[in-house]
Amino acid sequence: MSTGTEVRGTVAAGYERVREEFAAVLADPDEGPDHAAQLVAYVRGERVVDLWGGPHIEADSLTPVYSSTKGAAHLVVALLVQDGVLDLDREVAYYWPEFGVHGKDRLTLRELLAHRCGVVGADTGFSPEELADDRAIAARLAGQRPYWRAGTAVGYHAYVIGALTGEVVRRVTGRTIQEWYEERVRAPFGLDFYMGAPADVLPRVLDTLPMAPTPAQQAEMDANPTGAHSLGGIAFNLNAKVPTDLVATANSAAVRTAGPSSFGGVGSARGLAGMYRAILGGGPDGVPPLLGADVLAEFGQVHSDGIDLVGGTRSVFGLGFQAMSAEKYPVLGHGSIGHSGAAGSVAFADPRNSIAYGYNRRRFAYPGGAAQENVRLVRAVVRAASA
Repeated sequence: MSTGTEVRGTVAAGYERVREEFAAVLADPDEGPDHAAQLVAYVRGERVVDLWGGPHIEADSLTPVYSSTKGAAHLVVALLVQDGVLDLDREVAYYWPEFGVHGKDRLTLRELLAHRCGVVGADTGFSPEELADDRAIAARLAGQRPYWRAGTAVGYHAYVIGALTGEVVRRVTGRTIQEWYEERVRAPFGLDFYMGAPADVLPRVLDTLPMAPTPAQQAEMDANPTGAHSLGGIAFNLNAKVPTDLVATANSAAVRTAGPSSFGGVGSARGLAGMYRAILGGGPDGVPPLLGADVLAEFGQVHSDGIDLVGGTRSVFGLGFQAMSAEKYPVLGHGSIGHSGAAGSVAFADPRNSIAYGYNRRRFAYPGGAAQENVRLVRAVVRAASA
């Protein structure tokens, strides 16, 4: 078992610089001695990077991946659109009549997937038990008045987007997003990325460690608190009777076993990258892509771009996925789809460069969201793939 910053694993010829960058990330003095992470990349369907390092982490260790789960959930939606089961331009209320109140009756599935619904939480918040249960979240939000006029603005539906889209899936098919993901994606490809971890997998799940900010970082956070009843507070359930703690929630047994589709997945970098490799297909075994070119382009096309009413900064979304190249990773090809997770995980597919990428880390990153080291790691992978 790794107990320090030694990098373990392999890279293909030409990807040595990626290993060097990963080693530098592990050795970053601001991260502390317990920093641990995993990095995997596929290029044209072949695994060219498979690295891990840091205390107590192995190649097959799993951690909570937070909102990287949204990528798995919305891959299911994309597959059902591809199958003709769901229509992006149908009103959500067509599938789910109880939802069509307080001006939400005209909201389309397309607008919901683009984080334009406005129902980012509930007026009185959710209990811990409700947060672990997509159906309970959906039941609470069906009658909720949106916090902005539905369809008119973008705001990150952090804890609830998967429950909302999942209820549409359940109403149409009679099955949950988790069931579809297991049958259509995880099991066929043998992925170590779970929406609801079975009992035999749980011993491999490492707890997420809390953020360890430097004094300067702590001062910055203290100077910019989030009000419990602000849009950010509502979206992250700070207005609940028991305000949600991001670390404790993801580490809870109830969340790990239920796998709520907005934030409750557990996985490894191999599992994250493997899912996006399945989307692209290819490789020496000639795996056909899960998503056809038209559907992949539709879900990767920018549908929301603007100041996020929840986070107060720019957000760029495709359909259910973040538009990875349009904001944070301009080195990627246009139409790249993926998602980051609050502790720092990042995973995506770049169809133009034929790259699938997965990064996972154990300690919650500062300032939350996609860990900043991914900018340099992604750049190193793309440069090696393009050489």
